[in-house]
Amino acid sequence: MDVPAKPWPTGLSEQCEPLVRRVLAPNASPYTFTGTQTYLVGAGSAVAVIDPGPADTGVPGHADTNGAGHVEAILEAVGSASIAAILCTHTHRDHSPAAAVLKERTGAPIIGCVPLALSDDGPRADTAFDPDYAPDRVLADGERLTGDGWTIEAVATPGHTSNHLCYAVIESGALFTGDHVMAWSTSVVSPPDGDMRAYMASLQKLHDRDDRIYYPAHGPAVTKPRQLVRGMLGHRRSREAQVLRLLDHGPLRIADMVPRMYKGLDPRLTGAAGRSVLAHLIDLQNRGRVANEGETWSLG
Repeated sequence: MDVPAKPWPTGLSEQCEPLVRRVLAPNASPYTFTGTQTYLVGAGSAVAVIDPGPADTGVPGHADTNGAGHVEAILEAVGSASIAAILCTHTHRDHSPAAAVLKERTGAPIIGCVPLALSDDGPRADTAFDPDYAPDRVLADGERLTGDGWTIEAVATPGHTSNHLCYAVIESGALFTGDHVMAWSTSVVSPPDGDMRAYMASLQKLHDRDDRIYYPAHGPAVTKPRQLVRGMLGHRRSREAQVLRLLDHGPLRIADMVPRMYKGLDPRLTGAAGRSVLAHLIDLQNRGRVANEGETWSLG
């Protein structure tokens, strides 16, 4: 999907539907599309904030460690309402760091995914996990949170990260999918925390649901959810088949496989593609289909 022409609506409150507004953070990149989209749920006296975003302005040379630029935009969108909950889909640094800033400013509790502070040994959209994320309450799969005119249900979707949650709005049929499902790109699945088998199971879980619309953290809304998820499942199965076909001709390193599998890939995304290939290989290895010796992989 092509990046839309500028100007992007960074910092502006956009009404998506009666219960949903979004505010775009200024952290566009080849991995985040036009930036992280923070969502506000609710139209009454108290709202929920989903994925408050990064703790910087996203402007090179003008980092704001207090996250003031984007947090101020969120607070302006909230207006006279209060914030009942700050929810994060997962704890990569383009999603959760501003939660602490927003809590400090408003006193609102941080509720949602479990904390996960890991280093990451591969290129990714968000550099690393947020080590300072500290929720006041963790939501289990299926657990609900209620507010003024809205009910949010946690939907556990591990794969992109082991702690990834989606959030369903019961009243409207909307699902906030974080990085699990996006219309503009497939999600990066980067081991050791990213897990391809878990990711595929989570995709199937969403396919079996009847959500009306998806609101991803990056890119446009998904108006035909099951159709997109069905295509994503097929895409990942095709990637797995590609891996097996390549190895059928002899042992290869991931660095040899990526250019054959991803034709015309933006060079800035080569590292991330390699991480997803590794995730497929680990899944295949666990199923006894492939084996490795050092950096070289072969059919098992």
